[in-house]
Amino acid sequence: MPNTVLTPTQVTREALRILHQKLNFIGRVNRQYDSEFGQRGNKIGQSLLVRLPNKYTASTGRVITPQDTTERSVTLPVATQYNVPMQFTSAELGMSIDNFSSRILDPAMAVLAAKIEGDFLASVVPQVANMVGTATSGGSPVNAFATILQARKYITDNLAPLSNRTVCLSTQHSVDLTDALKGLFQDSEEIADQYREGKIGRAGGFDFYENTLLPRQTPGTISGTPLTNGATQGTATGWASSGSIATDGWSNSQTVLKAGDVFTIAGCFEVHPETKAALPYLKRFVASADLTSNGSGQIAATTFYPALIYGGPYQNVSSSAADNSAIVIVGSPTASTAYGQSLAFHKDAFIFATGKLQMPKGIDFGAQEEYDGIGMRIVSDYDVTNDLFITRADVLCGWVTSYQELACRIAGN
Repeated sequence: MPNTVLTPTQVTREALRILHQKLNFIGRVNRQYDSEFGQRGNKIGQSLLVRLPNKYTASTGRVITPQDTTERSVTLPVATQYNVPMQFTSAELGMSIDNFSSRILDPAMAVLAAKIEGDFLASVVPQVANMVGTATSGGSPVNAFATILQARKYITDNLAPLSNRTVCLSTQHSVDLTDALKGLFQDSEEIADQYREGKIGRAGGFDFYENTLLPRQTPGTISGTPLTNGATQGTATGWASSGSIATDGWSNSQTVLKAGDVFTIAGCFEVHPETKAALPYLKRFVASADLTSNGSGQIAATTFYPALIYGGPYQNVSSSAADNSAIVIVGSPTASTAYGQSLAFHKDAFIFATGKLQMPKGIDFGAQEEYDGIGMRIVSDYDVTNDLFITRADVLCGWVTSYQELACRIAGN
C-alpha cells in the first residue's frame, strides 16, 4: 500500500482553517489593509499610515473665515512575527489529514491563535476611554441589558454605523448576561451560527461572542481628592491623539492611576462630533501610562487618551479643564483590585492586518496561504540524523486603535 503523504498546501490550509476558527475578535474588526503588505512589486515596508477623515466647522452668514485643513492619521505597523515551532517524524508526516490535524496542528494553532488575539486585546482594550458598568471590589454582575444599551449609547453618540457592531463578553460576563437574557438569544435566523466558535447570539444591535482572552484591569491606588491644577488646560484648537494636564490632590508618592484607568473631569462634557452641542454626560478619558504622584500629591503631566480639545473642528469637550475641577474615577473600582471587562465595539474601532513572509529556498517543503484574511507560512526542513521534520508556522501581523470612541468597555466582576 503506498504511503499517504501530505502536501505543504494541505498542511497550510488545514492550519489556517483551525486558526481561523479560534478567533472571534480579530475576525470582527477592520481587515481591509491586509492586501497592502508584502505584495510582490509593491512592498511598502512594515507600516502604513491610515488617513482618518477630516473635520470642519460650519457657520452662518455671508462673510466667511477660511479654515485650515488638519489631516489626521494613525500608523498601522505589521512588524510582529508570531510562530509555533514543531517537530515530527516521517511516519507522523504520512498520517491522514484528520490525524495530522487533531494531533499536531490543532494544539499548535490554538496556542498561536490565542497568543495573537490575547496580545491584540491586551494592547487595545486599555486604550478605550468609554466605560459603563461597576467595577467595585471584585466587580458586580453584568446581568442587566441596560448596561449593554448604555455601551450602545456611547458608540452611537460617536456616530458609529449601526451595522458591524459586536460585544465580546468575558466568560463570567457571558454567564451573568446569558442566564439573565437567554430568552433574547432564540432568533431562529441565528440557529445556523450556533456552532460558531464563541457565538452566543444577536440582540440590541450587537452580535454577542464569548471570549476567554479579554484582559482584566487592575487600577492604581486612586487615593486622595484629585483636582486639576492650572487654569484653562487642554487644547484650544487643532488635533492631537493624546493629551496631558497637571493635577494635584492625590495621595503623596503613590501610583494613583494605572494605564487603562478611566476618569472624568468636572465641567468637561462630551459633545456631538458634528454640531459640537454639549451632551448630558461627562467626557471619559483613559490614563495612557502608569501615573505616580510626587511627595506633594501632584502629577505634572497626567497623560491620557483622547486629547482634551475644547475648540475648532476637532472639539470633543464642552470646555477646557478649569483649575480645581474634580477628577472622578469611572466605575468606582476598589483600589489595586482587578476587575473584569467586556468590550462593545464597531469594527472600525480597531484595525488588524497580516503580511506575507518571504519563503526560504532549499527547504523540504513550504507553503503560504490565506484564509479569510489570515496569512500563514509553514516551512519544514529535514533532520536526517534524527529522522525529524523541523517545522514552524508563522504569522506576521499588527494592529492599531483607529477610532477608540467607537468602542466601550463594560466593567463588572
